[in-house]
Amino acid sequence: MKLNRLFPLAAIALLGLAGCSKSDDDNTSSKLEVRLMDAPGDFQSVVLDVRQVEVHLKEENDPNGWKTLSFTPKAINVLEFVNGKSALLVSEDFAPGDLKEIRLILGPDSYVIGRDGLRYDLKTPSGQSSGIKLKLDKATLRQRETFQLLLDFDVAKSIVERGNWRPGNDKKERYLLKPVIRVVAQDLRGGLYGTVNPAAARPQILAIRTSGLLAPDTVSTMADASGAYQIGGLAAGTYRVEYFPSTAAPVGQTPYRTVVVPNVTVLNDLRTDLRVTTLN
Repeated sequence: MKLNRLFPLAAIALLGLAGCSKSDDDNTSSKLEVRLMDAPGDFQSVVLDVRQVEVHLKEENDPNGWKTLSFTPKAINVLEFVNGKSALLVSEDFAPGDLKEIRLILGPDSYVIGRDGLRYDLKTPSGQSSGIKLKLDKATLRQRETFQLLLDFDVAKSIVERGNWRPGNDKKERYLLKPVIRVVAQDLRGGLYGTVNPAAARPQILAIRTSGLLAPDTVSTMADASGAYQIGGLAAGTYRVEYFPSTAAPVGQTPYRTVVVPNVTVLNDLRTDLRVTTLN
């Protein structure tokens, strides 16, 4: 996933704008949508205890600039929102203007279900108090327009296994949540998609922008169990797409290999079909 550097849980829509007063004239108001999405990860479930979404409207370090959005606290399994699906967190009318920063407040009940079927609590060192902050670059709500912010959550980078954890050690959490989130604005609508064969290779897929107005940049995802993948929210440009298998081929079968596809063109408002990529 591209990082604008959790949600780096970025990345996974945007968090927050509720406290601003709505204009008396509905025709001059804006609408803000905040959505959350994710790439498939190596867990059965990744559940985030989201308590509050806020947005900052003033200059950096101004403590009076934070406004709370209308959001009902909920537990969200981010792995349910992959391959183009997204969770709508916020949709509300708001006064036009610039957004400087967003903040996600997490509660203490985030957890993962591992491949072993067991639940492991996630400790969030800063997300419960000061919150997870993401800076916004040129995010402006205009009159009579809907502005969508997408939080692209990178599971692989956001969930870190503790080095001192051992099976049977109940006193220490196995995983820490150090959110890495990419923030995607509405006007970035390019993308690419395809499938890998065999699906069992479960590759990580990197889209590395090599030319264009915003180059360089790297966005990543992971193919799902069927071999399908897609990456959205890409700026127009030329990309190099790399496939890195995360599993080994069964004994006696052709080994999985790393594949690099150069010179992939991504255009605004269009999704590029990379069809089937063979990894053996």
